[in-house]
Order: sequence, then C-alpha cells, then structure tokens
Amino acid sequence: MEPITRRSPVVFDRPVKNKHIRDNWEIVLEYDNEGPGPHLVDLSHRSRWDIQDNQLDGYRPFQISIPQAPGQCMFKGGLLINRMNRTQASIWHLAGDTPDVPADPAYTDTTDGTVFLALFGKNGFAIAQKLSALDFLEPSSRAPFLLQGPFAHVPCQIVVMEKTAESAGILLTCSRGYARDMVHAILDAGRQFGLLPAGEAAFSNWIEKL
Repeated sequence: MEPITRRSPVVFDRPVKNKHIRDNWEIVLEYDNEGPGPHLVDLSHRSRWDIQDNQLDGYRPFQISIPQAPGQCMFKGGLLINRMNRTQASIWHLAGDTPDVPADPAYTDTTDGTVFLALFGKNGFAIAQKLSALDFLEPSSRAPFLLQGPFAHVPCQIVVMEKTAESAGILLTCSRGYARDMVHAILDAGRQFGLLPAGEAAFSNWIEKL
C-alpha cells in the first residue's frame, strides 16, 4: 500500500526551488527569489501537541520543565513549551528530529488540526501590528513569550521568539480552516515591507541563531 502524502493547508503562489518528503509531508525547503526578508514560512508539518491536566506542574514533557506562569515559554532541544493557563500548555517542535509523543492521555496531537506559520526579519513587528492589537513589544516580556488572542480577527496562539531593534520573530498557530485567509492577510500587510514566502531552510537558519 502506498503511503499517504500529507499536505499543508498553506499554499504559496511562488516557484519552488527545492522540496522533499519527510514523515509523509511534502515540505518546501526553498522558493525561488526569496529575497533578504522579512519572510513568512509555513511550518504546518512541524509536530505540535497540547498537554492538559489539573496537575500540570507535575509533568516534564521530553524532560523539559513546563514554565510556571501563563505566557511564559521554554525553548530547549528544538522544542518550545508554552504555558497557556493553569491546566494547559502547548508543545511545538521547531528543530531536530521529531520526538515520539509520550503515551499519556494528557497529550493531544494538534498538528493536523492547525496551521503553523513563522514571520521573522526586519519590520516583522510593523507587519504584525497591522493585523493585531496585541502588545508584541511589551517592555517587561522577555522572548520567548506567549500571547493568546486575535490576529487578523482569528483566535491564535502567538509566540514572540525574537524581539530586537534589528529583527522580529513571531510564531503563530490557529485553526486549519483559516489557513488561506491568514496567509493572504499577512502577505497583504507585509507587501510594503517586501515580505515574501520562504522555505524551511530559511527558518532553520534563523532559529539556529536564537
């Protein structure tokens, strides 16, 4: 029986320069003429989980402690763990080999039900602020940190990974059904700043520098 190819809900109207199949996902590594940035990258193939339990502080997913306070994040070993509230956290795989999810009913795989995007580079925050009233530059919040709220009028989880004068780095997830409208809104907001889609290779280069 032929393996089923998994496809992202995101489609960029750009010529593909390099792509491959990994874990049954068709992944674009590089588009033609990606430019210097800012960039928008589809990461929907990257595994994501929610973990929910009344005793959440007793869990150490993948041997990483869950942050204590809502909004706090921990990035370690290629995994980003975001504390959402008293009983719930999300886990996003950003780098390295995909880990096996623990066999525990507290974990729910959210990969196929959500879209996952990265927006990074110069003027990233200027683009984001056109689409949301969330405070991406709140002075007391040190990256990485989690925001939850509307982005382009869609409920999202958003993590600010980089917050410097030179560059911004934002990751966001929302329901899979909003993929087309979300991508259109971000690219439209970023047009004046030269925002272009990029492949996973550009994201990997950026995340390795954090």
